Amino acid sequence: MEFDLFVLPFSLCLLYLTVYLGITYYRWFKALPENERSKARQYALTSRSLSAIREVFMESLLHRKMFRKNPLLGYMHMSLAFGWFMLIVVGNIESRIASGTHINLPYYPIFFKFFHHQKDSFPLQAGFNFIMDLFLLMVLSGVVLAFIKRSRSRLFSLTRTTNHTMVDRAALFSLWAIFPLRFLAESLTSAQFENGHFFTHNAGLVFSHFLPVSDLMYPAWWAYSTALGVFFLALPYSRYMHIPTEVFLIFLRHYGIKTTRSDNAFSKFEIYSCSSCGVCIDTCQLNAVFEKNPVPPSYFFKKERHNMPDEIALTSCLVCGRCQEACPVGINVNGIRLNARNREEIPGKGGFADFQYRFPKKSKALYFAGCMTQLTPKIKRSMRKIFEMAEVQVYFMDEHETICCGRPMMLSGQYGQAEELIRKNKMIIEESGADLLIVSCPICYKVFVDDYNLNLRILHHTEWINELIMEKKIILNQNDLKTVYHDPCDLARGEDIYKAPRQVLKSFTHLAHNEYDGRQSLCCGGSLGGLKVSFEERKKISEDALDRMKVASSDVLVTSCPLCKKTFDTVSAVPVMDIAELVAQSMKTKKANNKPVKETRLENQLKIY
Repeated sequence: MEFDLFVLPFSLCLLYLTVYLGITYYRWFKALPENERSKARQYALTSRSLSAIREVFMESLLHRKMFRKNPLLGYMHMSLAFGWFMLIVVGNIESRIASGTHINLPYYPIFFKFFHHQKDSFPLQAGFNFIMDLFLLMVLSGVVLAFIKRSRSRLFSLTRTTNHTMVDRAALFSLWAIFPLRFLAESLTSAQFENGHFFTHNAGLVFSHFLPVSDLMYPAWWAYSTALGVFFLALPYSRYMHIPTEVFLIFLRHYGIKTTRSDNAFSKFEIYSCSSCGVCIDTCQLNAVFEKNPVPPSYFFKKERHNMPDEIALTSCLVCGRCQEACPVGINVNGIRLNARNREEIPGKGGFADFQYRFPKKSKALYFAGCMTQLTPKIKRSMRKIFEMAEVQVYFMDEHETICCGRPMMLSGQYGQAEELIRKNKMIIEESGADLLIVSCPICYKVFVDDYNLNLRILHHTEWINELIMEKKIILNQNDLKTVYHDPCDLARGEDIYKAPRQVLKSFTHLAHNEYDGRQSLCCGGSLGGLKVSFEERKKISEDALDRMKVASSDVLVTSCPLCKKTFDTVSAVPVMDIAELVAQSMKTKKANNKPVKETRLENQLKIY
């Protein structure tokens, strides 16, 4: 096998990187609970691995989600990842055909053009030269776009870019240098031996007119090898650790391994899979509060990697899920942040873990208003009116005293207290014998669905009201109101409920489309997750959200969360109503003595709302 000293920077640093990653991933995997490791072993040789390979190809190489964000941003990432991958794959095939052996040392395909410069010496050499030139050109176009992105991020639909550490800069600059240096080395070699193709051959001809080709060719290969070596050395300690880690993360997720309510090794795989691409930064609504916002995952994870928790990043996050929705890697940002709060013993909003257990009333249907609904009594009165109109017998689980669902404690990381509260609530629900639980608060709804493990049907009141309308158990008066609907974070992003409330509103109002509909919804600013966000800061977030949703052009802003209603109410010039209130005021009253009861138009009621 051919050898030259210039391959040493590449070879030695690649060896170091391979050993480092092998030891690191082995330790992380061994630190997983035994049942999680068992899942990985069980599913490794199944179709789940094939689906993981497909996702690696679509997301890690082609960057499909990045293309959805912005085609230019998607192409930049794809050209670098897929282009480099294909240079490695095609280069390995080419070197094996040329050498006639099945195994080559790792450096040989990388520096193949240096060691093999005879022309037409093996089958399909011209074709390989063309393909390798094509992918090299693709990668170089990505490098150019990456350079432009640092100063013209708005072209890529990014108003902000991430800050770099010194190691990040070393990795970035070496990455930017790798492919221009490869292009230079191969072009100079082509000029010397005439063994390139359309890109390197013509470039070599140009270089030969004003450069001493024979003197520069060898130093160019040294520079290329050194740039690769520097990148490999910096990779484990920089943002680029995401490149290999994301592949492992995708496979583990396909094997059913996910974030739990404790710091375990899977969190390491997630944190180190963050590429600091910056997509999450623009989505964070705390940009309206902080001039330099430290909260987005790009910054939060950087601190977590070095065990240096940032109190502002940890406690100010609204836990609204917008960054998690935008993340092209699909990292469970909220779960990791809540685990960090639990670890750091961040004091939270409190709860009501000491309430006295009450013997429950037997009932087929339960209604849970929730703490915030108790503080917005119009919603509870509206629900009572709807229950009566639909002739549904329901037991108000928290009618006479406030019982916390437990989620506020979870949002502050107080899992132990939350679990005790959940245990007590679960006893009340199970001993009631109910087969239906209706919940008004999305915060409560999420925890009932995700954490209570109840054997009954759980509906948010928007879903239940929609069923009543479809079954004609309540009939609504049509009106001319122009409504804008705001999706609560825990309902839309948290539990994928955004169709039912729209169906309800479309059935009797003129519902306007909003670019922040559904999973793209904006947080109201009142989130219980923002443990250290002041009233004035919340007000800024609320005002910014109303402005972006263009609420001023509507007659009423409708939401389906008591906390969102209460928060928007303090800043909105337009009336803010829960969907239950609007429905309760619009129901056709049942006839008495065969004569319709006089009804007041909803538009007139809103004037004094």
